[in-house]
Amino acid sequence: MSKPLKKKTYGLLAEYDSARAIYHACEQVRDAGYKVWDSHTPFAVHNLDKAMGLGPSVLPWIVFAMGMTGASLAMLLQWWTSTIDYPIVIAGKPYFSWQAFVPVTFELGVLFSAFGAVFGMLGLNRLPMWYHSLFNSERFLRHTDDKFFIAIEARDPKYDPQKTRELLERTGALHIEEVED
Repeated sequence: MSKPLKKKTYGLLAEYDSARAIYHACEQVRDAGYKVWDSHTPFAVHNLDKAMGLGPSVLPWIVFAMGMTGASLAMLLQWWTSTIDYPIVIAGKPYFSWQAFVPVTFELGVLFSAFGAVFGMLGLNRLPMWYHSLFNSERFLRHTDDKFFIAIEARDPKYDPQKTRELLERTGALHIEEVED
């Protein structure tokens, strides 16, 4: 006879009813020293990232690097084509007449920046995510409608089911549930 499979705990999910409530709850969770947790809101809450203790995003650097890569590749391609591969003297101009290359260089810089922004955002957000343990919670379905949630994951080094639940109760959570993986 086989043993029944023990369900693995993802963590605790706490529900709040307002942006103000989740903001202050995030400050308390951050101050308690938790590192592996997230907040879920139906709309952007101003300065919630600071309340959570998040640092600045690396996305602007990705966009900048991709933009410079695009502009550099555009200039390199045009230089190589006009001076090495197929040099033609047009109206007495030098082979490398960089002024004529500015529009294409700019456009490829913008194009690569846009690709960097889109694919960088998708990668940093780990999207597309076809499954997440929080989808197992019926209450969590309202996070895109009118409810606010904090999820503290069981893999956090400070996670203790009882102490974490007590912390979330002190933050003023309306409902706290254990979410299974």
